[in-house]
Amino acid sequence: MDGHQVPQKMVIEVGETFKKILKETENVRIEHCDDMSVLQAISIVLDRHPELRQEGLANEVLKWYICRMEAWFAVDADMISLKSWDQEHILSGGHGLMVQGYDPIIKTLSKDLDIHLNHRVTNISYGCKKVVVTVEGGRNFVADAAIITVPIGILKANLIEFKPKLPDWKVNAISDIGVGNENKIALRFDDVFWPNVELLGIVAPTSYACGYFLNLHKATGYPILVYMTAGSSACGLEKLSDECAVNFVMLQLKKMFPDATKPVQYLVSRWGTDPNSLGCYAHDVVGKPEDSYERLLEPLDNLFFGGEAVSLDHQGSVHGAYSAGIMAAENCQRYILERRGNLEKLQLVSLSSAIHEAAVPLQISRM
Repeated sequence: MDGHQVPQKMVIEVGETFKKILKETENVRIEHCDDMSVLQAISIVLDRHPELRQEGLANEVLKWYICRMEAWFAVDADMISLKSWDQEHILSGGHGLMVQGYDPIIKTLSKDLDIHLNHRVTNISYGCKKVVVTVEGGRNFVADAAIITVPIGILKANLIEFKPKLPDWKVNAISDIGVGNENKIALRFDDVFWPNVELLGIVAPTSYACGYFLNLHKATGYPILVYMTAGSSACGLEKLSDECAVNFVMLQLKKMFPDATKPVQYLVSRWGTDPNSLGCYAHDVVGKPEDSYERLLEPLDNLFFGGEAVSLDHQGSVHGAYSAGIMAAENCQRYILERRGNLEKLQLVSLSSAIHEAAVPLQISRM
């Protein structure tokens, strides 16, 4: 925060200490039947192992590592479940950045589909062998079945009225799953004034005040930095105007680089208050029942549920949303064929195989 660079040796050493702390939280998890937050478990570990405590600048670096952990879940460490924080199955392939964003994938997957944009759903009537979806303005869409993939934040806010009402077990599943918030401020400059590294971190006495910039110039060649913030910090940022948010971020950047120039263009995300999302992605809250995702995934008559929040192994990720969508589509297809009595006559098409065969022109940067 004072503009001085943290010695690389300290960053590495504190990083190793943080790994040891997280390893010790496994013992805390084993010893306690009831769930607790990761932050509480870390506090217990540090009380037991004072040699792992950090002082001064090293403690600020430790807070930065906690900040990065919070960014992964898009929620503060005092809200991350100790029981399940490390249960995600990490995909192989290493870390990469999609230079063109997800646009090529969306275009490939949406080819030849009848897609209606700017249709905000208000009501869904299901059962009786049909689904009626009503959008703002009163227009209805009628189908044999439907797949619900709206963000978990929309479901939690009850912005869609279901008829008949969702059963208690489904409502409780929606309530039991948390939704996080992470925001980004993209800054485009005329020239590059920062080093050619993947990211630029800011250490501080609290994880709330820590942050980091992702260096898109390294991956794309454009002079762009993206400031990342998550949890309560991300929510606080949304209370500011775009201009004030950018000014706040530039104050941090100018401490690091006094000669930093003003951005010529910027974009500020507001996922927490966006009426089409109301948050970023799902996370495990403290004390969450173990079957929450299974209950959210469970179909209701001719309603099927997809999206990252129903992924059993990859919540909070695009690949989780993709795989959950494929599963929902195949279950929906099976339901339709069974209802029509064609299940034995028609061989189910493997949607995942069909899509994998499509060529998607991706550019991946390993940073």
